[in-house]
Amino acid sequence: MRLHLHLLSDSTGETLENIAKAALAQYDDVETLRHFWPMVRSEAHLERILEEIAQNPGLVLFTLVNTDIRRTLEDRCRTMGLPAVAPLDSVNDALSTLLGQEAKARPGRQHTLDAAYFARVDAIQFTIAHDDGLGWEDWEEADILLVGVSRSSKTPTSIYLANRGFKTANIPIVLESPPPDLLFKLKHPLIVGLTTSAERLIQVRRNRLLQLNEGRETEYVDHDAVAREVAHARRLFGDNGWPVIDVTRRSIEETAAAIIKLCGERGRGEAP
Repeated sequence: MRLHLHLLSDSTGETLENIAKAALAQYDDVETLRHFWPMVRSEAHLERILEEIAQNPGLVLFTLVNTDIRRTLEDRCRTMGLPAVAPLDSVNDALSTLLGQEAKARPGRQHTLDAAYFARVDAIQFTIAHDDGLGWEDWEEADILLVGVSRSSKTPTSIYLANRGFKTANIPIVLESPPPDLLFKLKHPLIVGLTTSAERLIQVRRNRLLQLNEGRETEYVDHDAVAREVAHARRLFGDNGWPVIDVTRRSIEETAAAIIKLCGERGRGEAP
């Protein structure tokens, strides 16, 4: 059996990961595809995550203390018919009753604020600020730069890598709008091209249009146009000698693992 498991946390997510790991150990023959979303502290960030959840429906586990963000997540999951579980709620309710006080609604209060923690937070902040081509002026500060056409899993892969301590920027490849020249002069960041099949890309994009209540057929989902877009991106990757990862049949975790392996092979070491 295959299970998509979405883990949303307003902190590093380590507690949530351990809970999920302990629970899954009780089940056999389950292929779990983890989608890990740390530092969820804004409605805009949540909206991007909900798009991925809609594309890969499954179980949603979360530790979110912001009531508005939490309510939005629960409402949208209910609309999609997906279970959304807050595993710490029962523990907090019991402790509140026994101790006679309310829990402090502070994200990540249980974590020790050591150097590694701050390095991860710094990586996540950098990654969010350099999503979808933003902040190109300081791409040299990145550890990893992901390039690919729209909807090729750049953003969720970037966030996953950031949680592992890698400062990650990403940029879309658009036929009509070439990327900044700086992209082709960078020496430090590991630049990785993400590609996928035109068929999968069209399916993902159609789902996105449905979420936006957009029913018109456009070049965004036209097979010939999408095929040209994918071919253009692949030529760009090849011309610049960038390593390429096909995400057609890969989960975000598998893609990230392959990228981290490339970092090791190129002598960039481990993240903080």
